[in-house]
Amino acid sequence: MGQNHGGAYLIDLVKQAVFQKVAYDSEDIEWFGEEGGRGLRGIAFEGETIYISTSNSLLAYDQRFKLIESWRNPYLANCQGICVYQRKLFLACAENDCILSFDLDDKKFHWALQVQSERFQFRPLIFDPLGSDGPLFINKLQLRTVHSDDTGLYFSGLKTGGLLRFNGEVIHMHVELPNGAQDAQQFRNGVIFNDSRAGVLRYAGDDDGAEDRALPISFFTESDHAPDDPDETRMLKRGYGRGLCILSATVVAGGSTPAGVSLYNIRENKGLMTVRFTKNVREAVNCIQVWPE
Repeated sequence: MGQNHGGAYLIDLVKQAVFQKVAYDSEDIEWFGEEGGRGLRGIAFEGETIYISTSNSLLAYDQRFKLIESWRNPYLANCQGICVYQRKLFLACAENDCILSFDLDDKKFHWALQVQSERFQFRPLIFDPLGSDGPLFINKLQLRTVHSDDTGLYFSGLKTGGLLRFNGEVIHMHVELPNGAQDAQQFRNGVIFNDSRAGVLRYAGDDDGAEDRALPISFFTESDHAPDDPDETRMLKRGYGRGLCILSATVVAGGSTPAGVSLYNIRENKGLMTVRFTKNVREAVNCIQVWPE
């Protein structure tokens, strides 16, 4: 308690420098469980405001990273990712298999969707996040990411079996993905995601597989291991991908454990560079976004 259990960092890719802008050491962090309420989970930009989510709160900062305001909701539980679309901020909440929507103009939670599932058949349940009739905390799908555009609301989790799309009426499987896939989002003519169990960043493109990519995530060499590292720690050090951000039609940035960010050229199928924060396996990147120009 009182120590830094998460942070927001600004990365200068040209200078390969990392600057910590927010240190998360709040006294009301939840301490139970392996991960508990520690860490910062999602980041999104809208105008000159930076929105960052914790496990159970939404924080708003100005561009100097001064805290402006914060909000909570009973159904905002174990938040894992956020996005902004048309003045609405969507939050993926793993604890109750929900997507919450926060109105950036009215500054309140106004809409919520529970993703109900049975044998990879999915059904939307819309409910009022300000009411008392919301879902129980079951964490069945382990939701991790959410994105939105004109074609619908997209989200995925460790146990959804793929990238799901809600079109306003029904939820269907947009594309199937391997177990443990994270950060899935549309890219070019296909989908890009971290295949964390395999230690690679994958892009599945057109139907014939000509554009498919599997780029290895930067990891430690054997000399980086401590003699007493358990097998679990050694696995994490071998390239656990988390966090993914599209920079252009050819270049993406991916995060990893131990904390670092790498650039990949998807068209040329190669890694470009890696900026490391630390060699501490307990520190991991959760999410990445491009600083707005």
